[in-house]
Amino acid sequence: MPVSVTTTDGQGRMLADGNEIPLLGLGVWQVPNGPECVNAVRWALELGYRHIDTAQAYGNEESVGQGIRDSGVPRDEIFVTTKFQPRSKDPVAAVERSLERLGLDRVDLYIVHWPAGGPTWAWPGMERAHELGYARSVGVSNFDVQELQQLVATAAVAPVVDQVQFSPYEYRKALLAHCEENGIVLEAYSPLGSGRHLGSEVAGRIAERLERTPAQVLLRWCIERHIPVIPKSTKRERIAENAQLFDFTLTDEDMAQLDQLDGTGGTNRAQERKWWS
Repeated sequence: MPVSVTTTDGQGRMLADGNEIPLLGLGVWQVPNGPECVNAVRWALELGYRHIDTAQAYGNEESVGQGIRDSGVPRDEIFVTTKFQPRSKDPVAAVERSLERLGLDRVDLYIVHWPAGGPTWAWPGMERAHELGYARSVGVSNFDVQELQQLVATAAVAPVVDQVQFSPYEYRKALLAHCEENGIVLEAYSPLGSGRHLGSEVAGRIAERLERTPAQVLLRWCIERHIPVIPKSTKRERIAENAQLFDFTLTDEDMAQLDQLDGTGGTNRAQERKWWS
């Protein structure tokens, strides 16, 4: 059965394990450790974001933790994600180091960053991290349908999230359908194509009619599907703009036009090229 969306404010989604993930988050991929990252996280939280997404491979967990502390927002109000670097050997030891860098006693979501070496080898360690209370929820990233099937077949604790590249231009319909049918929430990274999609003629036309920006339209396309989305920015004005997603809607015609931008053929793959192999 599809995962139900049961939230009080329309800005979160319930995971299969009963925890709730905010639909809007700030991603900090390629943001260097230091003031730029600290400020981006602090600004996002000051502007109402309650979801911050980092990774061991990003090298900026210290700054994420500092930004959280500097924001003054209570820890229990913030959903923090980090990701296991598969080049490491032990997810438990790796998350212990992450927590030290973040200055936290747990993360809300711990994700296998990519399925290097196969989809199952790291999962017992992820389950152990969950059992020890280091992570409230566990999930994966960049896993395709076959990899999800292999993992779920052997897992004692099923992944609740698959974080993948997803947007109107990467509308992975078969992967989304599989996730929905198996109690996994698909989460969208690079929803703006690292800026490539901002020149979309279709999104621009819809944005003009709605007096919005193309970025807001592209992000709202995910929100309409209750797909958590983590746009990245280090500019306060853009971070604020990306948060204005919950006071307008897209029509069925808008959604259909954006759906047609897909260049993946509705694939069940998470990536067109497995850059980690």
